Amino acid sequence: MILSKKWYAIYTRPRWEKKIAGALVQKDVVTYCPLNRVSHQWSDRKKIVHEPLFKSYVFVQIAIEEMIKVKETDGVIKFVYWLNKPAVIRDEEIEAIKKFLSEHMNVQLERTDIGINDVVRIASGPFMQYQGSISEVRKNKVKVILPSLGYMMTVEVEKSNLEVVKKSNNSHIRYSKITDANKTHS
Repeated sequence: MILSKKWYAIYTRPRWEKKIAGALVQKDVVTYCPLNRVSHQWSDRKKIVHEPLFKSYVFVQIAIEEMIKVKETDGVIKFVYWLNKPAVIRDEEIEAIKKFLSEHMNVQLERTDIGINDVVRIASGPFMQYQGSISEVRKNKVKVILPSLGYMMTVEVEKSNLEVVKKSNNSHIRYSKITDANKTHS
């Protein structure tokens, strides 16, 4: 019988990500612990170290029937759940993380409560009380599409000036925003 394997996120003990990934590989579980290449500077030397990108998280590719094997691994706390089911991470998302990490170093994560396609109301400024949907999220600003007169007007608004009216259906996908710390943002 062929089991359908999907990616899941597991929550681990702090600073055990690499150890747990190794233990799961010993159990023939496909794992992915995204490692960020970080440059550290000391007074006498400079060194590149590999640190887990997602603190206390490891991704596993398993069939649902294999969950117990993962849960029984020392240091695994729980599976990450969404809507009372283990959260499935799409293959494309895992591949995107791999590609991004292969091309960049010193990557930083930023949690965000506002995501693409969320409907928001502008709370202050000249567009106060207008509603629109998020088209892009940046460090402290978002781009909001405001439909008016049949045109799509895009406005950059500070996150602090927005109120979420309705979360998009795919909001569970947006755990964090990944940015390359070496690049400057406008």
